[in-house]
Amino acid sequence: MSDQKLRVGLFVTCLVDLMRPSIGFSALKLLESAGCDVTVPTSQTCCGQPAYNSGDRAAAQSLARKVVAEFRDCEYVVVPSGSCSGMIRAHYAELLAEFPADRPEVERLSARTYELTDFLVNVAKLDRVPGRFAGNCTYHDSCSGLREMGVKKQPRALLGQVPGLTLNEMATPEYCCGFGGTFAVKYGEISARIADRKCEDIASTGADAVVLGDLGCMLNIEGRLKRRGDRTKVYHVAEVLAGMTDE
Repeated sequence: MSDQKLRVGLFVTCLVDLMRPSIGFSALKLLESAGCDVTVPTSQTCCGQPAYNSGDRAAAQSLARKVVAEFRDCEYVVVPSGSCSGMIRAHYAELLAEFPADRPEVERLSARTYELTDFLVNVAKLDRVPGRFAGNCTYHDSCSGLREMGVKKQPRALLGQVPGLTLNEMATPEYCCGFGGTFAVKYGEISARIADRKCEDIASTGADAVVLGDLGCMLNIEGRLKRRGDRTKVYHVAEVLAGMTDE
């Protein structure tokens, strides 16, 4: 754990705020455990990803510029989502290229935006997590976190610190869950089949719970598991690390 007080802005994400606030509180607990001075801008809403993926460039730009302004004074921006952090780091420069005066701030924000587990491992150097978990888990690598943010070893390293937790890997943890934002709406049958494949892989591990780092994927997997009559629990990695599950 670093002795230095890092000034962190927590970008909660709109989906976490609306659907599972416990993830945001878990992220806050972890960042404070790592010795960070955490700010949560109360005016924050969405990173603009849904509009961007749907082709509504103007709406996405408006939201992105709002994020840039809200987190301007933060040393780091940490996001409990690979897809939202990936949106900021990988896509804001192109999205806001039409606003050249904003370029320095956009580049600065992109460079200091981290996915939660990546930040905890590589910046804050967290060496002890507050959570405990009695049981077996398996980990799903969400597409954006893996491919845009390079998140693979970091959550596993942190889960390895959780007393009582055993990690049972899937055969194909990097395979998509079928969510893909609006993909799941536009191509429901294909999405469901992809999700079924993921659920079968989860079941093959014999794990009590599947853990992951993106709420969109969580909701998709959890919904499909329930439709299949599978009682495997689904947790965000922050909830497990912070000890904020129902275990």
